[in-house]
Amino acid sequence: MTAGDRYLKRLNDGRRVWLNGEIVPDLPSHPAFRGTVRSVAGILDLQDDPVTSRELTFTTNTGARANLAYLIPTEKEDIFRRSRSYRIWSDATFGVMSRVSGFYRAQLTGWYINRELIRSEQPHFPEKLARYYTHLRDNDLLITAAGHDPQIDRTKLASELGELYTALRIVRETEDGIVVRGAKMIATGGPYMDEIMVSPHSKKTQEEQRYAVMFAISPSHPGVHLICRESFASDNQEDHPLSSRYDEMDAVLVFDDALIPWERVFIKDDPDAIWKIRSDQLVSALSLHENIARLVSKLEFVAAVGTELAASIGITKFAHVQEKLAELYFQLESVQALLLSAEHRSKLHPLGVWVPEMQPILTAKNLGNRYYPRALEILQQLSGAGMLQVPSTLAELNGPLGPQLQNVYRGADRNAEDRVKLLKLAWELTGSGLGARHELYERFYAGDPVRTYAGQYVEYDKQPLLDKVGKRIG
Repeated sequence: MTAGDRYLKRLNDGRRVWLNGEIVPDLPSHPAFRGTVRSVAGILDLQDDPVTSRELTFTTNTGARANLAYLIPTEKEDIFRRSRSYRIWSDATFGVMSRVSGFYRAQLTGWYINRELIRSEQPHFPEKLARYYTHLRDNDLLITAAGHDPQIDRTKLASELGELYTALRIVRETEDGIVVRGAKMIATGGPYMDEIMVSPHSKKTQEEQRYAVMFAISPSHPGVHLICRESFASDNQEDHPLSSRYDEMDAVLVFDDALIPWERVFIKDDPDAIWKIRSDQLVSALSLHENIARLVSKLEFVAAVGTELAASIGITKFAHVQEKLAELYFQLESVQALLLSAEHRSKLHPLGVWVPEMQPILTAKNLGNRYYPRALEILQQLSGAGMLQVPSTLAELNGPLGPQLQNVYRGADRNAEDRVKLLKLAWELTGSGLGARHELYERFYAGDPVRTYAGQYVEYDKQPLLDKVGKRIG
């Protein structure tokens, strides 16, 4: 049985995934999930492929083969090994599936490396985290996370909303664990992941201690419901090349007095400890490294589509078109250069691991939430109304009006079928429900852009700049 087969088998474990008001009885066969989970299974099978296995996996101290996102980078070359692995996984989905290639596995690895950071505050954290990391690593499990509170009244703390069924909180403790109630947003990929890490993504106050809890569950955990957004998936791969294979479902987790065993409870009633481990620079650098590798794949894909769009209608000779295409290339090369800079400037951490340089990674991340929406705008400008003038299905090119349509839809350098396929692909990226979701995702997945930019200002080492000015005017 291949890694992909094992993954598909794991999905029918009684998880309560709600879509259109009903529980999905069989994820691998359901139209809203079938294409996506098969894509995930196909990517997992790359780990068994003799050609790609060495680039994607390593042998652990227990003798298991594990994904390179779980590798402890004790050598500088390990940073490049991890990067190559991320690119293979990201390229397999053109960068449009963000929770498969390893962001949260890399984050978990960072927590494992720096697990002693909060021992004084949370004595059991290191051992629990180590066991959890080893379990996921050796069983090749996929993990996502949910950490945002429901957006009800953002002028109030979660604790000020009363005893409504709102933000996740601890309602009582037992000998077996904690009982939690409420909801967490947004578990991207949650319906078809193996594990979900639950913890606040923003700092909680001391008044919100019962909301300051960090634990892990499987999607089938008793008392947990996954409420899906509307599906953007399609059964028609010919007319919907992306949404038929890569609709990365988002879900809200609702906890109905769910009992979380103590072994899975990493931190409770400690806002400062959670924030300390979540904002640790080592953890951020290792996990965001994957994020930027995926962004390179995505920008590369958009640049390729833009280049083909221009060529298909013979407009590449115009200066204003060349300017727009060059902007796509600038985006790609800038982010790729920042990724390489972060890798080559990696430093040896006092814990004995190599860590990518943080500032290039932060810069690439912050540029990404502006670059990607602009890249989609360029695709729209290059196509004009072309994306809206394609036939409803590709099959019409071979229907009763086929001979006429073959002439109407042909391009400057390609036949009608190839041009319609390209336009449908471009529409998936820029105008479809899937495309709109991705634009929103790239804008906000890392948080409020205003805060992330301000955060980079706060963390940036400004003293060398001030020293240079001081030498000139001093």
